[in-house]
Amino acid sequence: MKVVLLAGGLGTRISEETQYRPKPMLEIGGKPILWHIMKEYSFYGFNEFIICAGYKQHMVKEWFADYFLHNSDITFDFTQGRNDMVIHDQHCEPWKVTVVDTGLFTMTGGRIKRIQKYVGEEPFMMTYGDGVCDVNIQELLKFHQSHGKIATLTAVQMEQQKGVLEIDGFNAVKSFREKSSVDSAPINAGYMVLNPAIFNYLEDDKTVFEGKPMEQLAEEGQLMSYLYKGFWQCMDTQREKDILDKLLREGKAPWVKWEM
Repeated sequence: MKVVLLAGGLGTRISEETQYRPKPMLEIGGKPILWHIMKEYSFYGFNEFIICAGYKQHMVKEWFADYFLHNSDITFDFTQGRNDMVIHDQHCEPWKVTVVDTGLFTMTGGRIKRIQKYVGEEPFMMTYGDGVCDVNIQELLKFHQSHGKIATLTAVQMEQQKGVLEIDGFNAVKSFREKSSVDSAPINAGYMVLNPAIFNYLEDDKTVFEGKPMEQLAEEGQLMSYLYKGFWQCMDTQREKDILDKLLREGKAPWVKWEM
């Protein structure tokens, strides 16, 4: 099964970093977050990826073009007046990666629509190129296959940062406590499984996947949620990037299952 990764946005909320490279190529622990996401899927046996690139898409292509070279032990032999290269050992994952330029200003639904010919008539996985999760992807797939609907998304509840107040009719605070995940509504964390019928809901480059298509799926009873209570963290801001970096430095990164 193929995995589609949305990696083409401008990343304006972390512009101090994305002015130089696309957000999915921002590094945590010395590797792009896109690599971390791919390692998650690879851990569960999914090794074929379609990357929906856009903003600075050449940098995504160049990174993968050099990946084999950078992860191999190589002898460069110039002694015969030639540039002979001998590969001794390589340490790459068994990945097949298709990088597609889906346009600079294309919306999320439009990007998925553009890669339809690479997916074909089969179910596929899809997630965003700026968030990591330790969800069991095989269990997610089993859930999707069990209900027979078009789309499944992974829903998480994030712990909120604001305190919760109980206020009486005279504006007096009766109690105060820190807010927790039980106070928040579930949010879409990505990590989706989609049947090929999803392409019928996508019109053109202006289609926002999280807008009309998902609303229509929900109205028709074709959108299911896999409620997950484990770890998920996006990287929209520098603060969130620092959180992920800190977890890696301290050896507490829940999504790094491939090193367990």
